Amino acid sequence: MLKQIEAGVLRTAFRESGPPDGWPVVLLHGFPYDAHAYDEVAPRLAAQGARVIVPWLRGYGPTRFLSLDTPRSGQQAALGADLLALLDALAIPQAVLAGYDWGGRAACVVAALWPDRARGLVTGNGYNIQDIAKAGRPVAPEVEHRMWYQYYLHGERGAAGLAERRAEFCRLLWRLWSPEWRFDDATYARSAASFENPDFVAVVVQSYRHRFGLAEGDPVLEEIERRLAAQPAITVPAISLDGEADGVSRPDPEVARHFAGPFEQRWLPHVGHNLPQEAPAAFAEAVLRVAGHRPAA
Repeated sequence: MLKQIEAGVLRTAFRESGPPDGWPVVLLHGFPYDAHAYDEVAPRLAAQGARVIVPWLRGYGPTRFLSLDTPRSGQQAALGADLLALLDALAIPQAVLAGYDWGGRAACVVAALWPDRARGLVTGNGYNIQDIAKAGRPVAPEVEHRMWYQYYLHGERGAAGLAERRAEFCRLLWRLWSPEWRFDDATYARSAASFENPDFVAVVVQSYRHRFGLAEGDPVLEEIERRLAAQPAITVPAISLDGEADGVSRPDPEVARHFAGPFEQRWLPHVGHNLPQEAPAAFAEAVLRVAGHRPAA
């Protein structure tokens, strides 16, 4: 069921399924995807008694800013603050948090800074908290090559390209990042509609500039960014999912150093970047595992 609620600086749109008194789980999408990424995950969790919340992030789909004065920031602190505000608005004291890409970042931020709000964590590609202080340092050429889209968005040509050709741009990323996933036109169109949000371009461009220290953040969020700069460890039970066919991210073999609680890293063969949509059964099973549940026989 599609719902909306005022949460922090947003009127957040979300889908809710499962029993209202079930154990809560929040499923968070990435860029450039949307809530449809969890269309096959949510029913699996609802069938196991979960109250499943699947929001559209800021700048996506029907989610809207409440004020024209709020900076259209896509920085990591904003994503974490939005998730915390949603939990507060829904009166959910603690939930399993699961996400990938931007959604994984939001989940990691809350799990790291407010661990009492996270019953467990499922994160795509490990520790998603950015180390902005080191972002300007060159890395291996293979990694630099994969981040071409970020560098493209650093300039005004890239911002204009995203604004004018967002459907083509985002579809290219889907194809490059998930080379073994054969999605059809209808599947892409369902999510691409979310990129028509009036704040999509501004939020995306700010995100990919801020993480490299090329754009100012929202002053209201500076304290959160200061805490994230310390690269806080995640202490809640966590599972990292990594697609072996991911065309943009590569698993960090030393990722466990960021996790001080029970932690497991899982590699998914033939799976790319869009983890829940490409491997919904594996994603749902990981959520059930960190929640302390097991699928029904």
